[in-house]
Amino acid sequence: MSADRREARTPGSGQGHERRAVPRLAGLVMAAALACLTAVATPAGAGASPHAAPPRAAAADDGAHVVARQWIDERTLDLTIDSPAMAGNEQVRLLLPPDAKARPHKRWPVLYLLHGCCDSYVSWTRSTDVERLTARTDVLVVMPEAGTDGFYSDWWNGGSGGSPRWETFHLTELRQILERGFQAGPRRAVAGLSMGGYGAMKYAETGLFRAAASYSGVLDPLSDPDGVLAYLYPDALWGDPVAQRAVWEANDPTDHADLLHGVKLFVASGNGQPGGPYDGSSQTTDRTEAEVYAESRNFVHALRQAHVPVTTDFYGPGHHAWQYWQRDLHRSFPMLMHAIGAQTTPAGQAATR
Repeated sequence: MSADRREARTPGSGQGHERRAVPRLAGLVMAAALACLTAVATPAGAGASPHAAPPRAAAADDGAHVVARQWIDERTLDLTIDSPAMAGNEQVRLLLPPDAKARPHKRWPVLYLLHGCCDSYVSWTRSTDVERLTARTDVLVVMPEAGTDGFYSDWWNGGSGGSPRWETFHLTELRQILERGFQAGPRRAVAGLSMGGYGAMKYAETGLFRAAASYSGVLDPLSDPDGVLAYLYPDALWGDPVAQRAVWEANDPTDHADLLHGVKLFVASGNGQPGGPYDGSSQTTDRTEAEVYAESRNFVHALRQAHVPVTTDFYGPGHHAWQYWQRDLHRSFPMLMHAIGAQTTPAGQAATR
């Protein structure tokens, strides 16, 4: 973040910027735990025998490859990938297009869904209706593991680098495996919640994605250099926010708004105040949602300063909870699908008749 940006964030200065204290680890962990406890689960029967045949084997350039597959239901396939970037095995959940069996050679548009802090790759199918939402759309949905707090980054690790290298795993190894063995095409969109909202906008900077959506995303970590990321990872994730400021800037989406020209963007957040449609009557201010709201507004302000179009949904009262993120997914889904050219499938059309 430049000195100008830092000055603009002082209380009462500038327009469109808000600065708030970042919640500490306990707050984030508690918010994630509550979100999981209040989730509306959509369990699938493990071990179901699918009608579709497993896709052929494939490997990435560095040797990353699938070592195990487990069908959860007819469309849901869990992969275990031996990843050099991660120095071990990592999981990925796929939702195959509904007519994948009938069109085995088609290249599918791809939607990456990124999970939040303190959760895992199963969270989107566990806590939303994404399977139903995509049941009539020719899109391959990819839900990769990102660690409980991996922050979609190749970690600095005190300057030594090495694993975990989440960004390399997702954007190089996994992408190549999907393209070579699972009919993934070059038209991609990415969306995520909280930590995953951060990942969506960071990954969109690479030019690999035509659209990106953030739901309650951590979009401006440098807005408070002494905040949660410095507290969680003093020497691991990006180093010290002062001594390794360049590393932090390289990983702050608000510093790179100008790289998002041509990407269709959607940013949503509540303000953390009680009274939203999915809040309990006894709830108080949610400090986590209040912080990501401030960061999301900072990010949108930077986009507009860079003349990058963005659709926003700052919906006012609302907490850091799955009910809002499912609604955000539904609201952004048409834009995401249009950007990658996804269409209603023949199987979907038949199901509606």
